Amino acid sequence: GLGDVYKRQVGGFCAAALAFGRGTSVLKSIDALLAVMGDSPAQFVRKFDTAKHRRTIGSITHRWIRGQDLLALLLILRRMLVTSGSIETFFNEGYDADMPDIENALESFSSRALGMNLDSVYGRTTRRNVSYFFPRPSKGSACKRLNLYLRWMVRRDQLDLGVWTTVRSSQLVIPLDTHTIRVGQCLGLTKYRSPGWAMARDITNTLRHFDPIDPVKYDFSLCHISMLCLLYTSAAAAERSSVDLG
Repeated sequence: GLGDVYKRQVGGFCAAALAFGRGTSVLKSIDALLAVMGDSPAQFVRKFDTAKHRRTIGSITHRWIRGQDLLALLLILRRMLVTSGSIETFFNEGYDADMPDIENALESFSSRALGMNLDSVYGRTTRRNVSYFFPRPSKGSACKRLNLYLRWMVRRDQLDLGVWTTVRSSQLVIPLDTHTIRVGQCLGLTKYRSPGWAMARDITNTLRHFDPIDPVKYDFSLCHISMLCLLYTSAAAAERSSVDLG
């Protein structure tokens, strides 16, 4: 139902926002945040009160992200839901179906999100790491976690939820991480050497030659080829080091 759609949109955004660092650490932080939010993250966000949750969510940290930053994130999400009805609708206010990809839509989404007044959370603090959750292509960022979130929301298969209805899968950009960078360079999918928006779009454009309708469907495979290679290399190295050469 519609409740499940909103639940997945909000819960998915929080999960994607914290998807950086070691896997075990990521899962621990996501679990801690979602445990406070309960069974209905969307309902929690709609009723979110900064002062009320300053001790619960305010105590969660993830690498350089502090509880204060998570409070600011939830305040931004609450305003999205209150003003636009859903994260998808808020995103669509900057979306153009005629664009070849979602670069401009992402730029608009993050700019409008960070344009909200967050003084009630931060006070006079200038170190506001909530901006890390809303990167912009114009700053050169690959926007990995936002692109991952969009992949979850837009594509529909055994991996992705497909709860959004407007953005087309052909417009998605690959979520660039160390694994896709490694395989992308190895296979000649990009001419760029430095990670960033240009590389993410370049790899995606190359993948469009194989599937112009759904280029990002290759993301999971590219990422796991790299992971498997690393596991194989590590296992081989461990085996070699254990051999007694006398």
